[in-house]
Amino acid sequence: MDKVLIRELKVETVIGIYEWEKKIHQTLLIDLDMAWDNKLAAASDDYQHALCYETVSNRLTALITEKPIELIETVAEMVANCLINEFNVLWVKVAVMKPGAVPTAKSVGVVIERGHI
Repeated sequence: MDKVLIRELKVETVIGIYEWEKKIHQTLLIDLDMAWDNKLAAASDDYQHALCYETVSNRLTALITEKPIELIETVAEMVANCLINEFNVLWVKVAVMKPGAVPTAKSVGVVIERGHI
């Protein structure tokens, strides 16, 4: 199966469990590997058959910034569910990183895989 990739999608949102975090915007970086059959799009050179990374990026940004979220685990599940249910992606690997969350680490994060290839 082919894959469509998005790397380090930057989303500024309210994320965290602490009261001070609920009053500020923080950065999340999201990496996506999405199973998608690219043969028809490549053969026809027709955008209608492609998984549009701009549309995906805009939808996920809107989803994540819609309301405050406490956990990056929740963000990862929301993203995976959206891609499978709204974009008909059969399988997705989602990495959500929260830079600066731990002062002694460059970033912390979670990775999930959902669906079937």
